[in-house]
Amino acid sequence: MIEALKSDEIVNKVGGRFRLTALIQRRLGEIIDGARPLVDRNGMSDLEVVIEEIMQDKITIDDGTAAAE
Repeated sequence: MIEALKSDEIVNKVGGRFRLTALIQRRLGEIIDGARPLVDRNGMSDLEVVIEEIMQDKITIDDGTAAAE
């Protein structure tokens, strides 16, 4: 699962390495604080769960650039 971090696919999915790092850090903190994983854990570490959530588009980074309605 950590192999996903070696590819550009995950970096491109979130819009860059800095954004990826910020998203991982935020979500990892949430899981450590007790948030429920959005994917089946299946023996994965917390970091692996976060990576899988990103790869399955379960989480994204909110940078406030969404169009106002």
